[in-house]
Amino acid sequence: MAEKILMKGNEALGEAAVIAGCRHYFGYPITPQSELIEYMAKRLPQVGGVFLQGESEVASINMVYGAAGAGARVMTSSSSPGFSLKQEGVSYIAGAELPCVLVNVQRGGPGLGSIQPGQADYFQATKGGGHGDYRNIVLAPNSVQEIVDTTILAFDLADQYRNPVVILTDGAIGQMMEPVEMREPVASNVEKPWATTGLKGRTETNIVNSLFLQPDVCEKHNQHLQAKYNLITKNEVRYEAIHLEDAELVLVAYGITSRIAISAMEKARKEGIKVGLLRPITLWPFPYQPLEEAAAKAKAFLTIEMSAGQMVEDVRLAVGKDKPVHFYGRTGGMIPSTEEIYNQIVTIAKGGK
Repeated sequence: MAEKILMKGNEALGEAAVIAGCRHYFGYPITPQSELIEYMAKRLPQVGGVFLQGESEVASINMVYGAAGAGARVMTSSSSPGFSLKQEGVSYIAGAELPCVLVNVQRGGPGLGSIQPGQADYFQATKGGGHGDYRNIVLAPNSVQEIVDTTILAFDLADQYRNPVVILTDGAIGQMMEPVEMREPVASNVEKPWATTGLKGRTETNIVNSLFLQPDVCEKHNQHLQAKYNLITKNEVRYEAIHLEDAELVLVAYGITSRIAISAMEKARKEGIKVGLLRPITLWPFPYQPLEEAAAKAKAFLTIEMSAGQMVEDVRLAVGKDKPVHFYGRTGGMIPSTEEIYNQIVTIAKGGK
């Protein structure tokens, strides 16, 4: 077994990106993800990579577009208001079908909000964020080790589907330190014949583009994109299920909130309350079917988020109207406590709302 090392979440994400073969990073500092950009500034030159702090988030995402178009494994990162500034570029990248990894270490909002952890960027990440009919694959780790594993997976999925992949973490996981096991560096053998790397014996040039002036051509491209998204939905749903076999109440939470929910669940089960948890790891594609299956046995659901209620809408879509879906949220950077969630569980178990 490889030796474990103690690392902060943001820095572990940076090292995992290097292990995954990322050699290009473009970004702009913002709390609470600044350790990641600092780590990449130090680490990438050591492995022959390119680090560049753009003059803005808008400039940085367009540098990502260029590097991805040339076939590089490339990443950018930001936190909530900074990630908002990137959205036009993300739409262009998705439209041009370019693989890249985008990291959002969420903080409280809206606006400048707070610099404390938040989860109110769920809609932005999973429903688009920019203009047009496109989708990002969205991964939500809940530990520093899972940040490492998820980051490596993100680069593979981006290349496999020629699509942006968002790692949606938060200030708590980004700042916490935990022991992690790093893998050996991964060699990317993905061929990219579409990349703009020169003719190299070919007679036709590669063109990276998201502009289709003829409406029928643009529609055909959109139909192609939707077919790809359907394939991702079929193949890439990831989630963790705990105690669902006998659960009468199912908690649904992701990221740091899921860890607090697990503690509350364990406390409630000691009291004889049959509680389980379904934790989405892919926020898109969302685990609708596993939740639908859980609804066949459970009496109720409780969604916990550090927001005013965003993922809860997808939970309600999955569960339907036959089973009640309760919600508990904290906003502005406030983190729910184990006791708060436990009290919600007890109230629902006693028939309350």
